[in-house]
Amino acid sequence: MKPAATPEIGIYTSTQQLVALEAQARDLSFVQKNRSHQQLAGQMSSAMRGRGLTFEELRNYLPGDDIRSIDWRVTARTGKPFVRVYDEEKERPALILVDQRINMFFGSRRCMKSVTAAEAAMLCAWRIFGSGDRIGGFVFGDGDITELRPHRSRSAVIALADRIAEKNIALSAAYMAPPAADLLNDVLRKAVAMAHHDHLIVVVSDLDGHDTATRDLLLQLSTSNDLICLLIYDPFLLQLPLSGDLVVSGGGLQAELRLEQRGVRTGVNSFAQQRGREFQAWQKKLGLPMLPVSAAEETAPQLRRLLQQTAWRQRRR
Repeated sequence: MKPAATPEIGIYTSTQQLVALEAQARDLSFVQKNRSHQQLAGQMSSAMRGRGLTFEELRNYLPGDDIRSIDWRVTARTGKPFVRVYDEEKERPALILVDQRINMFFGSRRCMKSVTAAEAAMLCAWRIFGSGDRIGGFVFGDGDITELRPHRSRSAVIALADRIAEKNIALSAAYMAPPAADLLNDVLRKAVAMAHHDHLIVVVSDLDGHDTATRDLLLQLSTSNDLICLLIYDPFLLQLPLSGDLVVSGGGLQAELRLEQRGVRTGVNSFAQQRGREFQAWQKKLGLPMLPVSAAEETAPQLRRLLQQTAWRQRRR
């Protein structure tokens, strides 16, 4: 299905809108700077692997060496010319896992969670592409998973935007078929099979349907890769109104919750708070960033703030 030319703002998105996010992604950063503990290295080193130059060794100056590589401090200290030799870091292919299931088709203010997930995923994709790394991923709806192998090209990023928009526009409140069981874990298993080591993996989802297997798969991915979870949420469940009806669906069945009933509001609030505590426990146990992104706010400023806070916490350790 082709994305609509003019999707309803906040309800759906399009390839064109996702491609247009490139400019907003330029000042995002996935590189967390830490003080280096190597005696001869520079003052800062990256906690996350990525493309660039890494210090390898100091050696005596040889005829033909670029004078710009001379380490003047060491040269002055030893009385002999020394040069700093650098080696290019291993590339860090990136996989972005984007949730476009029916559970994401909800929003109380600015836009649907599915739209926020699409925006967050593409902001990450454009920033990663800008750093020169290969970009690919998995986009999953309720019935299928689209796989995109990592490539280093603008067309690969646009292809990701196209697949996201395709699944986004297919979402509908009238959807009645039960969602595929264990689809979230199926996507994570595919990521495990593709990303053996030295990948950047960004999971963009509300993690609906998570279980202990989800936690174990995230742990497996984070063991030899850099992993970030962008937890998409809507603040409605944390700030329920005192009246009105809330219709919830599991894909096949629907239920109407009357919010004027105190017991209903208490139950929904308890569910949302328990879910938050569970993810906080996962973050602490797994040692990976799980960043909450609200569908009620602009996506780019949130990502910028959250990534900066994550980098600051990393420097404090």
